Amino acid sequence: MSDDCIFCSIVAGDIPGRIVAETDGALAFLDANPLAPGHTLVVPTSHCQRLADLDAEESRAVFDLLSDLAPDVEAAVDADALTVGINDGEAAGQEVPHVHAHIIPRFEGDGGGPIHAVAGERPHLDDEELDDIAARIEG
Repeated sequence: MSDDCIFCSIVAGDIPGRIVAETDGALAFLDANPLAPGHTLVVPTSHCQRLADLDAEESRAVFDLLSDLAPDVEAAVDADALTVGINDGEAAGQEVPHVHAHIIPRFEGDGGGPIHAVAGERPHLDDEELDDIAARIEG
């Protein structure tokens, strides 16, 4: 736990949260500043800033709860679909330095865009550049 992390404070019960699900390693609660009705956050119960900080057990806990909860969120608000996303690092828009996945209900005509719109202008990459990037990721 981190003393100055709002999500750790919610996990510890020190500040209120609208908790909708809990497992041994993860907690889900409604976002206090929702982008849509039912906007839910899923966090590991241990303090981890970035995805790379999660061990295998913590990762499973978060993604298992996310997978189990997503259809329930969609049904609860009669959404047409969901956008699921993680901002991993400040440059990606992560505002709370504790891993959290967003489950955002989506509705026909809600004015939202696809997840491809979050990164701004798309780069122009040729096949050689794509092959080079793929090789560096593969290691």
